[in-house]
Amino acid sequence: MAGLIRREDIDAVRERADLREVVEQYVTLKTAGIGSFKGLCPFHDERSPSFNVRPQVGTYHCFGCGESGDVIAFLMAMEHTSFAETVEKLAARYGIELRYEEGSGPDKAETGRRQRLLDAHKIADEFFQRCLTIPEAQIARDFLTGRGFTREHAETYGVGYAPQGWDHLVGHLRNKGFRDDELKLTGLFSEGRRGIYDRFRGRLLWPIKDMTGNTVGFGGRRLYEDDQGPKYLNSPETQIYKKSQVLYGIEHAKRNIAKKRQLVVVEGYTDVMACHLAGVDTAVATCGTAFGEGHIKIARRLLSDDGTPAEVVFTFDGDKAGQQAAVKAFNEAHQFNAQTFIAVGPDGMDPCDVRQHRGDEAVRGVIESKTPLVEFVIRRRLHDWDLGSIEGRLGALRATAPVVAVIRDGSLREAYVRELAGWLGSDIGEVASAVAQAGKSGSSRSRAQSTTPQQGSAPQGYRGAGPANSQYSGAAGQGGDVASLTPFDRLGSPGTDSGLHSTQSGEVPSPQYQRPDTRDPAVMMERQALEVVLQHPTRLTAEQWEEIFAVRFTAPAHQALHDGIRIAAAEASDPKLWVESVRREVPQPLRGFVSELAVTPLPAKTEEHLDRYCQEILNRLVELKIQHEKANLLGQLQRMDPAEPPEEFRRLQSELKDLERRRRALLAVD
Repeated sequence: MAGLIRREDIDAVRERADLREVVEQYVTLKTAGIGSFKGLCPFHDERSPSFNVRPQVGTYHCFGCGESGDVIAFLMAMEHTSFAETVEKLAARYGIELRYEEGSGPDKAETGRRQRLLDAHKIADEFFQRCLTIPEAQIARDFLTGRGFTREHAETYGVGYAPQGWDHLVGHLRNKGFRDDELKLTGLFSEGRRGIYDRFRGRLLWPIKDMTGNTVGFGGRRLYEDDQGPKYLNSPETQIYKKSQVLYGIEHAKRNIAKKRQLVVVEGYTDVMACHLAGVDTAVATCGTAFGEGHIKIARRLLSDDGTPAEVVFTFDGDKAGQQAAVKAFNEAHQFNAQTFIAVGPDGMDPCDVRQHRGDEAVRGVIESKTPLVEFVIRRRLHDWDLGSIEGRLGALRATAPVVAVIRDGSLREAYVRELAGWLGSDIGEVASAVAQAGKSGSSRSRAQSTTPQQGSAPQGYRGAGPANSQYSGAAGQGGDVASLTPFDRLGSPGTDSGLHSTQSGEVPSPQYQRPDTRDPAVMMERQALEVVLQHPTRLTAEQWEEIFAVRFTAPAHQALHDGIRIAAAEASDPKLWVESVRREVPQPLRGFVSELAVTPLPAKTEEHLDRYCQEILNRLVELKIQHEKANLLGQLQRMDPAEPPEEFRRLQSELKDLERRRRALLAVD
């Protein structure tokens, strides 16, 4: 079992990774003060930039939506990768060797083989794309043009061409230093008596990529009439390519899926391209296999259940195979925390045909006119029975009642009971009883999946209007989110769950830690001091650190941050790890608040002004502490009994004089 990544190696990644460099791959940043940058938030729509980045302390925070964290959290949110995947990706990028604990970690030899496979696919991808421009590839270019795709479209989706012949790619990879024993593992070659030869020959190719954007396989479309192979030929499964765990187009669609809370599943590579170009940029396709459990995990990872409505739309051909695929999708629908729909193109056309013959708007219309999947399945089952006979209606009721019984939403279930009664011409009470009995049987899910109806004929043209925009999501979904940050949490680092998003401006972090009211001058002073300590820890002297540690903050949230600072300071080493160390030591609901204070712009335009500001704020905080201590001593003097020993009176007087000297010294510094 692979172990957890060592804490010191994770910290090394945070220290080495350039937050600004990583963020600027997704966000245009502009200078916003000394060491600060600002841009439009990638996590929500806005017109005025409120997304702040401070590379020196490795922290970002959006004052609009509250998203915050470090370089790892940012990349996880943008790429929808797990914590371990993100750390490993950053480590590879910045040349950091990771070590593992609580297990042996990945086998180095296996890791090396995997990387060689990825390298070979990357080179092959580039090779095929270049070959699309050679004279021989005119047939491939004509195929794309005939379906409404331009050269720019092909480049966007990495479409390539495999030349005719037996050893073009073999020779190219051998020249790049790959051995035949390595090439045999890639799935890019077949093997005969004379050795290995190119698997893809004379075909139009689409690269298949994983969630992190690595090319892991290819799908090839037949172009020549004398090609005796299948119409579509995919890479065989390898160490890096499992067809049940990848979705074509996911690298283009994943951010839109997460943002729009929609996943559209189509059947082919050109369908994905057509959908995206028509504005349906949440479309993906399976690679030569049915949409199954592995694909559902990807979908759940992107459509993590945060309470926001989400939908999964399946597009299938109107033929028998397409209907069977829809039923299979319905049988898996209980694993989604989302509404599930089916969309069928006019005259059974797929999205690519719709775009080619009717335009982009028609493609969007197909998706918008989707039908709830539960309604589709009910209608299909009704179609298999002779509703003109008593026996047929009874059989149809028995076949469809389990389908209605698995609808979790009670109101929606009742609505479908009424609709089903109308479609059957039966009494509502009779249908409700059958549905209730199917639900009580404890096997409504398995019975709903059953597809063994009697043969019969349904009345032609019999169509009823089912409930639109349904909330159907199948039976109770599996608990937990596959995008769980478990490795992150087990290591004690802050996650990026809702607790980090609850510190938006004006919001309350939690009932225990109310947002401090900065209309109080003392509370405002506390906040400003925490901003300085978090943003510029290296500007504090040892004496100032001691003074800061001794301060008692009045606002509970500020005091909790202060406690975290005291703990983190004992292990602080690098400024880029400082804020993350503090975040680790504060209660979860306040971790976003730490990031907010760490990126809040300070009122200084030059280094000299900044240094002066930091000193003034810290001195005022200490002065406030001295004033509180003086007030306590004066109170003790006023309450003293005249009969008490004079030594105690003189001691209190001496402490008051010392405090006043310290206060005046601070004023002299100002």
